[in-house]
Amino acid sequence: MATASQDESDSPVGNEGPTHPLQIGAFRAFLVVRLFTILAATGMSMIIAWQAYNIARLTMEPAAAAARLGLIGLIQFSVLFVLTPIAGLAADNYQRTRIGMATLTVLAACAAVLGLASYEGTTSLPLIYAIAAVLGSCRAFQGPALGSIAPNIVPKDLLPRAIAFSSMSWQVGGIVGPAIAGYIYAIEPYYAYSFSAGLLLCAVVAMIFVGTVRQAPPEKDRHPIRQVIDGLNYVRTNKIVFGAITLDLFAVLLAGTTSLLPVYARDVLHVGAAGLGHLAAAPGVGAAVTALWFSFRPLRYNVGPKMLASVGLFGLATIVFGATAFLPQQTAILVALAAMVTWGSADMFSVFVRQSLIQLHTPDTMRGRVSSVSMMTISASNELGEAESGFVAALIGPVAAVIVGGVGAIVVTLTWLKLFPELRLAKTFDPPEHLDIQSTQGEKR
Repeated sequence: MATASQDESDSPVGNEGPTHPLQIGAFRAFLVVRLFTILAATGMSMIIAWQAYNIARLTMEPAAAAARLGLIGLIQFSVLFVLTPIAGLAADNYQRTRIGMATLTVLAACAAVLGLASYEGTTSLPLIYAIAAVLGSCRAFQGPALGSIAPNIVPKDLLPRAIAFSSMSWQVGGIVGPAIAGYIYAIEPYYAYSFSAGLLLCAVVAMIFVGTVRQAPPEKDRHPIRQVIDGLNYVRTNKIVFGAITLDLFAVLLAGTTSLLPVYARDVLHVGAAGLGHLAAAPGVGAAVTALWFSFRPLRYNVGPKMLASVGLFGLATIVFGATAFLPQQTAILVALAAMVTWGSADMFSVFVRQSLIQLHTPDTMRGRVSSVSMMTISASNELGEAESGFVAALIGPVAAVIVGGVGAIVVTLTWLKLFPELRLAKTFDPPEHLDIQSTQGEKR
């Protein structure tokens, strides 16, 4: 099993250390883990939503069926919310790669169960809700563990570029995963789940090649509850970290549209399962292009203002997508795809800046706990946002819910301009000099 330090000897630049993150073997394996995980997860999530919506539509009107989609997100968030403190503590006290392997194995088992149920024709809403709870539990532990690995295997000066590559692999998976799952599902539903299960098992194998990464020793002299409180206090008092996390939380909570894509595909744009795959993949196209750009041309200056601008654009793209309901069908689908590509690009811009700021402004001793808080807010903005979208759609209709959410994201951006001047004034990613960000990487890389 290779370790991060062993990979240094594989670098073509010898003892001088790597000059590019892809020269590090552990990081290359980590990219494979990220890619296969998101390929499986996004494909499985889309098929779960599609099956749940169609099952609900057998006995319900569109608005009521949309609320059932919201319930899936609410279940996942509730489980993740409860487990977040434990998950962050685990990532700071136990080997992060082992946690990642365990969660990937459980996710593969979930895909296998859903595949078997689809094969036998026994898929039901209660089964989907139960699996959603398990998925939420896995994500609670997987997020902080995987999110804290890159800074331990990549030098500080290469970390923004590594984050761009990591995000690019994540977004490529987000493009290909839903599209492939949609096409495979059209052949046989259980094929799509089998595809996800196979990819997750491949990710487990790739994690072996990441190896055992060096991380800061656990704080054995401090009570676990005290450690959890320390992590929360750090997030609260670091205004740049707190501002970046909460901006994403409220913007995506209001302007997240992914949970309503099945509603738009079936009852608004009338494009069916294949069209749903295109709509689900479109944000990934924009995000992947943006991540590819950053992998070669990393953002260096005026990072805070540019992140705020990207969130505003994210809200505007949401409004445009919602308004496609008022356009002729052929025009509507083209505009919807363009809006979702822009939506994904703006979101990727924001994600890149936020992740870089959080990773570079957090000491390794509490990176797992801070990542768990970030993961909880991401889940709140995604899963809880799905619940909010579904329930609001049930009250005022899906079209109005999407448009109002986009307006809300713009309002949040303008509010954060005043609430967090530290974020608005952030010019670079450079952390304060007193932070020992990468104390576990060794003296020379």
